Amino acid sequence: MRKKQPSQKLTISLAQMEFEFGRPDANLERVRAWAAKAAQRGSDLTLFPELWASGYDLEHSQDHAHVLGTGIFAHISALAKEHRMALGGSLLEKKEGKIYNTFYLYGPEGQTLATYRKIHLFRLLDEEQWLNAGGELVIFNAPWGKTGLAVCYDLRFPEIFRAYALHGAKLILLVAEWPEKRIHHWQKLLQVRAIENQYFVAAVNKVGHSQGAKLGGRSAVLDPMGAPVVEGGGEEILLTAEIDLRETEQIRRWMPVFDDRSPAAYERLITYGD
Repeated sequence: MRKKQPSQKLTISLAQMEFEFGRPDANLERVRAWAAKAAQRGSDLTLFPELWASGYDLEHSQDHAHVLGTGIFAHISALAKEHRMALGGSLLEKKEGKIYNTFYLYGPEGQTLATYRKIHLFRLLDEEQWLNAGGELVIFNAPWGKTGLAVCYDLRFPEIFRAYALHGAKLILLVAEWPEKRIHHWQKLLQVRAIENQYFVAAVNKVGHSQGAKLGGRSAVLDPMGAPVVEGGGEEILLTAEIDLRETEQIRRWMPVFDDRSPAAYERLITYGD
């Protein structure tokens, strides 16, 4: 009898939410409500935005941060188990005396599926003054297929996303706190990352205001051709979509871009003139 292959279909929800600056307890209660709503829709995975618990209240990062498995991380693990659903987002993490902007992902048993520490710190918000940068990309074998993680400003660095594609990723999960005044960058970069790497991209962004800036929303799930499966506007909304990650294989067979790469040539550069 042939072994049954795991489904590559995934129902994903994006919680495009407002938050209260520097008030983790209040924001956790909101996350509980959003998670319950996503569970009612039959979601396999729900994503919350970057630093949804505290926002960029980095002056108090020592107060907001917890060791993995404790504090607010433990609450989210328990919430994932309660709803039998994977939950992901980013929180402040303490590790060996350092603080990171960490993308956690918990599975339906409350187990840790993956953690990714944001590599590129955003200088316009003085992130590097308070936080430490991660030094590793993270890809994991999810039940629905290989998945990579990224956080906000990482989106501007295509090296991350090409590396994920070359290691077989079929889906990228990205959480962000991206402002409205640069939301056209967000939309175009998400689309380009999906198109050039021929995989799904699911990205959730905050809405509301933070430190005088309006946040842009426009959370979206994009298919491997860069077309939106679902997309939000500028207001609070829970977006839900079903995707089939077998589409990545179909697109890559139809247009085998990666077979036509020439890595050796990329290492050779000829410069003419002064």
